[in-house]
Amino acid sequence: MEASDSELPSLLLVDDDPVLCAVMARALGSRGFDVTVAHTIEDALRVVDGEAPEYALVDLKLGEQSGLKLVAQLKAADAQTRIVVLTGHGSIPTAIEAIKLGATYYLTKPADADEVVAAFAHENADDTLAVSSKPMSVERLEWEYIQRVLLEHGGNISATARALSMHRRTLQRSARPRPERLRVSRSCPLITPEGALVCQPP
Repeated sequence: MEASDSELPSLLLVDDDPVLCAVMARALGSRGFDVTVAHTIEDALRVVDGEAPEYALVDLKLGEQSGLKLVAQLKAADAQTRIVVLTGHGSIPTAIEAIKLGATYYLTKPADADEVVAAFAHENADDTLAVSSKPMSVERLEWEYIQRVLLEHGGNISATARALSMHRRTLQRSARPRPERLRVSRSCPLITPEGALVCQPP
């Protein structure tokens, strides 16, 4: 006998892309989750006010807002909620911040439903990962630094440009998403796309 929706684990999917939400919600539903979709932080908090979900998949960028704010509020509502942050661009500062705020795992797009389910279940670090001695490129270091300053200024381009003494358009070009994937979890070190060990989140 199939379980009713009320017996399935609840999952809150938060992304401002309606098409991605529809596809991901259907795929996660077929994998045994009772999925509720929200496109804004405000919509998501209304859902949480009713009952905190057991799982949450949160996009890092929700219009002009940061999904990191929602991560903190989800954990405040229920410390047991397992959260995966999904983003179109991976940066070390945002990955670390997501984990510090309570996210279970951090995935860069494109990520399929199976990767998301595996991320929810992630518990322990993988000590078999190879660590390369190859340093990051100058371009990557510059991009990471810009991402850190952006994070410090709440994602505000104008404030970041002033802090870095850069023209706003130059900053926007330099801060464009990069395609590399970052792997990070609460219990494992941060590994750059080149395979280098960067840090151990607290």
